[in-house]
Amino acid sequence: MLRVRGLTKAYGGRTVLDGLDLDVAAGEVVSLVGPNGVGKSTALRCIVGTESPDAGQVDLGETRLDTRVPQTRRALCTVLGDLGVLPDLTVAEHLDLLARAHGVDGVAQVVAGALDEARIEHVADQLPSTLSSGQAQRFALASAMVRPWALLLADEPEQRLDDAGRAWLGDWLAGHAATGRAVLVASHDPEVVRRSGARVVTLQGDA
Repeated sequence: MLRVRGLTKAYGGRTVLDGLDLDVAAGEVVSLVGPNGVGKSTALRCIVGTESPDAGQVDLGETRLDTRVPQTRRALCTVLGDLGVLPDLTVAEHLDLLARAHGVDGVAQVVAGALDEARIEHVADQLPSTLSSGQAQRFALASAMVRPWALLLADEPEQRLDDAGRAWLGDWLAGHAATGRAVLVASHDPEVVRRSGARVVTLQGDA
C-alpha cells in the first residue's frame, strides 16, 4: 500500500531523517516509535507532502504519492494535528460536510455512526471550540470515520485520550486493518501499539 525509500530531511544542518525505508501493507498497522525529536512526525509530514523531503520517494500503490491527484486524496486520510474547522459549524455539521465532500452514500447514517463510534454523540450539536481536549481528539478521529480511505496516517492519535480512550483507539485501528486498510501511526503509547497489533518500526535519531 505504501512504499517509502530513502526519505531524508534536515533542518538547519541537522539531519532528522536519514534515508528512511518503510513499507506498509494492506491489512496491517505500522507504528513509528522512538523518543521525541527522532523524526516520527517529520516522517509523516514528508510522506503526505505537507513538508518537502530533501531526498527520497514515496509511492502509494503503484504510483508516486501526490495529494494533488484526486484519487490519492480519496485513498489517503490523515490525522496529523488539530482538525481545521469552520467556527460556525457544529461537530455533526462538520462531519456531514466532510462526508458529502467525499460523495458518501447515506450521509445521515454515516455521521450518526461516526458520532456513536467515537463516543461523542452527546456533543454533536456543540461547536468544536467548546469541546474538551479529549473530545476534540475524538472529533478529529471521527473525521476519518465519515469518508472512504485506504491508508490512514495518524500522528500520536492517543494524545489527550484517557486510558479507556486509548484502549478504544488501539482496537479501532486494529479493526480497520482487519478490513484490508493500511495504517501508519506515530505513537508514544505502548497500549495503543499493543492493542492495534502494530508492527513496530523504531526510529533511532542521531547516535
